[in-house]
Amino acid sequence: MLKLHLAEGLVGVSGVSIPIGNSKESKESPGSTWPKDIIALEPGETAWDVVLKKIKELSDSPSLSLSLSWRDCRHAFMVADLDVLASRHQVFRQALPRVSPFYVVKCNSSPWMLRVLAALGTSFDCSSQGELEQVLDLGVAPSRIVYANACKPVSHIRFASLHGVKLLVFNSEEELIKVAQHHPGARLVLWWTQDSDSIFPLSSKFGARLEVCEHLLESARDLGLAVVGTSFHVGSRCQTPRNFMKAIVDCRRVFEMGSSIGHDMSLLDIRGGFSREEGSDPEFEAVAGVINAALAQDFPEGSGVEVIAEPGRFYATFVCTTAVNIIAKKAVLEPRGRRKLLYYLNDGHYGTFRIFPRESEPRMPIMVKELSPKLSLFPCTLFGPTCDAFDKLFLKEVQLPELDVGDWLVFPFMGAYTSVLSSTFSGLSPTSICYAVGPELRCLGEEERGWAMSGSHQDLNLLRGVGG
Repeated sequence: MLKLHLAEGLVGVSGVSIPIGNSKESKESPGSTWPKDIIALEPGETAWDVVLKKIKELSDSPSLSLSLSWRDCRHAFMVADLDVLASRHQVFRQALPRVSPFYVVKCNSSPWMLRVLAALGTSFDCSSQGELEQVLDLGVAPSRIVYANACKPVSHIRFASLHGVKLLVFNSEEELIKVAQHHPGARLVLWWTQDSDSIFPLSSKFGARLEVCEHLLESARDLGLAVVGTSFHVGSRCQTPRNFMKAIVDCRRVFEMGSSIGHDMSLLDIRGGFSREEGSDPEFEAVAGVINAALAQDFPEGSGVEVIAEPGRFYATFVCTTAVNIIAKKAVLEPRGRRKLLYYLNDGHYGTFRIFPRESEPRMPIMVKELSPKLSLFPCTLFGPTCDAFDKLFLKEVQLPELDVGDWLVFPFMGAYTSVLSSTFSGLSPTSICYAVGPELRCLGEEERGWAMSGSHQDLNLLRGVGG
């Protein structure tokens, strides 16, 4: 039986054994909400069971005999648990009841992800015409979209105007001039940035400085444009939750500036940056507490101010798990006799791992193999499959035992900025994705089960016919 072993350094219990499950593909009849290619999870079954079953199927395939080794089918794959997505939405709404989420499409633009979120009533943050088209094609109302890119091509601004997407973000006078010419009916949101304590700061490219906000508000007025609110971003994966409080206090100042200039300020956009670490709901609860307290102080209920946010990683990260196979290895003797191992995997920097060199520490994989608890660990470099020497998963080495060609490594928390960044560089196909859904989410398609949502008939129809 295959077992899971947590590599040293991964948050969790080392040596946990999880048996291969009995996941089965959905056998719903034609016309059902969920098509047959979606894996239907039984009560108590998880996406981990699907991962392990798929690994076993690929490893036991008869095409892997020596005589047919050229037909090796141990491809890298990803499993997306759509129930987790629905759960993250619920966690967000419960923790921040006054805040309407606008999911960041660029984080993971899977049609299944977007359809489920649309059916749950989520709105959307789009950054390009392509994303606007994708969301509008789902039947989502233009009023549930914010065009949140502060640097927009003229053709994309025209598209937004033509299709009724009015909520646009800006951070410069030049952007105001384009909007005045091509979308004069837009409802504008001024984006300024305070992100000194984030892992991925944005201020070098986006956002106005607080001290220039008054000038930009005056410029918008002079151009005949309506600014309806302000937006701040503490940066992706903010490390200091109290930065949200300071930013909301500063937004109060921007609101006062705008109102004194003649704008009807009624929208506060706190954007994203909520998740500091994977698996850290207590930390998110702390951030939510800070935000709720700041809103109660500076934008209390009854003030007429709508509050929105643009979560991306918070929703998507936990949804997907990636399994990769070791396709080659090499042992290297370094000075002083230190033995180092090089593992070559069938997914890498040009696939679903492109964003990870930005992180300060590498992610530790889960090894799906029977291992002795006393195995020695070696410094290892994890390379991707292309001929580019930079194609490695992480900039730093990881500590792993000696593994073999054909062994599997599993990486959880792979839903954000992974598959959307994949390429076909070196003639390699993107990692395949299979979707799993549990009994609770499947009830979305059964109106008699009482999943009443706003616009339920339209929202439930969003789930039908997905798969292409």
